[in-house]
Amino acid sequence: MSPAELGAAAPAAVKSRRLFFALWPGAAQRERLAETVHAAVRGSGGRPVPAAQMHVTLAFLGSVPVPRVAELTDLAGAAAHAAGLPGGSIELSLDRLEHWRRPQVLCALPARPPAVLGALAAGLIESLREAGFAPDLKPFRPHVTVARKVTRPSEPAALPPVRWRFDAFALIESLTLESGPVYSVVEACSLYAERG
Repeated sequence: MSPAELGAAAPAAVKSRRLFFALWPGAAQRERLAETVHAAVRGSGGRPVPAAQMHVTLAFLGSVPVPRVAELTDLAGAAAHAAGLPGGSIELSLDRLEHWRRPQVLCALPARPPAVLGALAAGLIESLREAGFAPDLKPFRPHVTVARKVTRPSEPAALPPVRWRFDAFALIESLTLESGPVYSVVEACSLYAERG
């Protein structure tokens, strides 16, 4: 077979989307955090993350074939139900700043993350694995990246608490542009599931 014939015989490439699940705050919540960390971000020498892109990643999937994207909504609903969220909401108090050396980022995070948040992330990861997806299996540590490419690292420090409250999480698509990653909501997933 010639190279041209081999190319013609190969199945068409399946298109994919780069996806992750995240707590996706509203604009006012993001702006409050951006204002609170402004001086620290400036002092880090890093590139500020635009407020509109701030979020808390729950489960990173990477490339997902387009035909399988629809399955993710059902998996998300089952994970929220299994986490047993009281009142169908999560409150997160971002009250600590840390520089993470290896990825060179400055992060805002909760000193005491709510246990239900870890249960939700673990449930998502388990549901995704059981369904044949390949989520990132790094240990879950809730955080919001506020600066990238940090050149002047700092010691962990207290942050005036910024409270974010969520009654939903979202499936997010990540596109990589020259200016950096751009995120957009594919679908919102309620944290409240009626008990049957």
